[in-house]
Amino acid sequence: MRTLPLTLFLCLAATPALAAGQPSPKQLGELFCKASLSDDMGLVESNLTPFLTLAIAEAEAKNAQIQAKAPDEKPPLGDGLPWRSWPDFADGCIIGTAYRTADRVFVDINYSFSESPDANYTDQLVLMPSVEDQNLWQIDDVIFATGMTMRSSLASAFGP
Repeated sequence: MRTLPLTLFLCLAATPALAAGQPSPKQLGELFCKASLSDDMGLVESNLTPFLTLAIAEAEAKNAQIQAKAPDEKPPLGDGLPWRSWPDFADGCIIGTAYRTADRVFVDINYSFSESPDANYTDQLVLMPSVEDQNLWQIDDVIFATGMTMRSSLASAFGP
């Protein structure tokens, strides 16, 4: 675990705001949908809190260790990071209701399947103000339709 301080430093340094300015919660939701539909979640990575960035980095490191030990077996994150309730590709994504609490904003992300509308579901982005700029919102977690969260899924992927 000697690399943890370095990892934390790199994660904190790698979370700048969108170059075009400070995105609103609605804009972050729209960007998240765009990233999800294009299967390129890299589009939102610069808009994550340092805490979620660190959780992802730690999970990816554990996953790489497991993969290295058993290259012929599918590792826990073999389907990628759990950005949404299910890995099935939804062909529609729009933002829904957004509401604010004292220190967070929650934005509904509505996924739809044109061929199977019964499979539609809603996840929620959890946004928090940046540590450096309270007017800058960043993605801190995703609450899945199942009640689990991205963070809890990352933690439970590797067992107790």
